[in-house]
Amino acid sequence: MGFLLIAAGIAGLTGVAAGAFGAHALKGSLSPEMLAIWQTGALYHLIHAAALLGLAALARDDAVARQALWAGFAFAAGIALFSGSLYLLALTGTRVLGAVTPLGGLAFMTGWALLIWAGWRSASAT
Repeated sequence: MGFLLIAAGIAGLTGVAAGAFGAHALKGSLSPEMLAIWQTGALYHLIHAAALLGLAALARDDAVARQALWAGFAFAAGIALFSGSLYLLALTGTRVLGAVTPLGGLAFMTGWALLIWAGWRSASAT
């Protein structure tokens, strides 16, 4: 549970910072297209920060703690790969970074699938 709480806190802090940076510091220096890419990265970053916090609460249940932890690893990887690649793409315009973004999306989907598995295990344990 400790990893998940720390990851949620870091992801929440950095997600808010990224959103604010995009809204204030980058608004005048990026094209509308690149700013939209940045905002998409920040949105997914913050959504998965909240999901990490939910996983920390879920991990208190011993029956599903392992799945919650692995889902947290997947969400953290998704934030780094998906949001990180979008931030870099927006800042640099290097389109090849867009090839990394789907890997982050797969990591997010893996995390959600693990959450479904945790729910299934929890429901069948009762």
